[in-house]
Amino acid sequence: MVVEKKSGWRRLTWSLLAAGTGIALMLASACTGFGELRRGQAEQQPLEASPQWHDGQFNNPQPMWSDMKDALLRAFESTPDGAPLAAVPVLASQGEALATLPASGLRVTWFGHSSTLLEIDGTRVLLDPIWSERASPVSWAGPKRWFAPPIPLDKLPPVDVVLVSHDHYDHLDVATVRPRHARGARFVVPLGIGGHLRGWGVPADRIVELDWWQSTRVGALQVTSTPARHASGRINPQSDHTLWTGFAMAGATHRVYYSGDTGLFEEMNDIGKRLGPFDLTLIESGQYDADWPDWHLGPEQAVLAHQRVQGKLMMPVHWGLFALAHHGWTEPVERVLAAAVCQGVSVLTPRPGQSVEPGRDPMPARWWPQQAWRSAAEKPVVATKNGNSGDRVQLPACVASAS
Repeated sequence: MVVEKKSGWRRLTWSLLAAGTGIALMLASACTGFGELRRGQAEQQPLEASPQWHDGQFNNPQPMWSDMKDALLRAFESTPDGAPLAAVPVLASQGEALATLPASGLRVTWFGHSSTLLEIDGTRVLLDPIWSERASPVSWAGPKRWFAPPIPLDKLPPVDVVLVSHDHYDHLDVATVRPRHARGARFVVPLGIGGHLRGWGVPADRIVELDWWQSTRVGALQVTSTPARHASGRINPQSDHTLWTGFAMAGATHRVYYSGDTGLFEEMNDIGKRLGPFDLTLIESGQYDADWPDWHLGPEQAVLAHQRVQGKLMMPVHWGLFALAHHGWTEPVERVLAAAVCQGVSVLTPRPGQSVEPGRDPMPARWWPQQAWRSAAEKPVVATKNGNSGDRVQLPACVASAS
C-alpha cells in the first residue's frame, strides 16, 4: 500500500512510540512537553484565512508521497554507523567568543542538528534551539542527543529573537523556550505555533506568527517566512494545525536563508528571486529516506536547494546530533560535499560549538571521522514533483551520481 500526502516516517515513528507508551498518551493533556493548541476565535481566524489552510488543516501546495509499507517493514532495522562510536569532537566553551558582536557583521555558531546562533548586522538570532537531552515530549524516551550542548544555554549572549520553523520536537523544545522567554526574547514563528508558546507562558506581545511571504522587523533585521514542504504535529489529534516554514533574514549588509525542514519544491526559485541572493544558506541535509523523499531534502537536493535560492555559501544543518533516519551519521555531510564539488558550491562545515565569520575566518577543517557511507548512486533520494511516485525531480547527472 502506498499512502499519499499526510503520511511519513517521522509521524510513523512517533505513532509507534505512542502505541507502546499508553500511559504517556493518557497524560498528554497534562504534559507541557506535548504542547498546547487551544485557541479562541481571534487566534484561529488568521490560520483559517491562510491560503495554506484547507479542510481543517494546513496543506502543502505539492502533496507528499511516502511508501509506508516499506517504511513499516524497515522501522526497527539497525543502521551501520548510524551513531558515533567515539566522542564527537565538539568545541565546548562558556560562550566567551560571543560576548561581542562580530566585526564583519555576520557570524554563525552551529550547535548540532538545526540549532544555530546567527549574528547578522547587529541582531542576534537563535534558530530552532534544542538543549534538551532528547527530542521528545518526555525525558525518558525518544531520540537522544550524542553530545551535550557545546555552550550552556545560560551562557549564550542575550538574543533578540528566536525563530522556530515548525513544532516537531527536534525544533520546538519547551525546556529551551522557557529560559529564553525568561530572558526576554521575542519569538517569530509560523501560524499556529503561538498557541504552544502562550501555553508555556510566553506573553502574546512577544510572539509574532507569520504566514508564508509575510515579514516582520526585529530591530533593523527583516525576517520573512518562506514556503516549505513538510508537516507538523506533536503526537496529538491536531497534526498539521500549525504551519511549517523557512526564514529569510535581511540586514543592512547581509542576507541569510534558513530552509527549516523541507522537501524540494519549485517555489524555492521564487525565494531566490524575491529575497536573495543570500550570503549564507543553512540548508537541512540530514534525516532523509527514499521511502519518504518529499519530507526532507537529502544531501544532493540540499545543494540544489541552495542553488535555487541563490545562495553563495552553504552550511548543511539537520545532522550530527540525533539519529532520526536510516543513514550513517556522517553520510549527510559527505554527500553534500560530493555533490557540491560537481556543482561548484562552497560549503561551510564548522564543528559543533565553533563560531565562524564567513569571508573573514579560515574555512573550518574536516572534524568528523572517516567511515563508510552510501553515495547518491548507491542510495538515491529524489523528491516527487507533485506527490506522484512516478514523476520525480530530474537531478543534474553529476549530482545524482556524486560519490
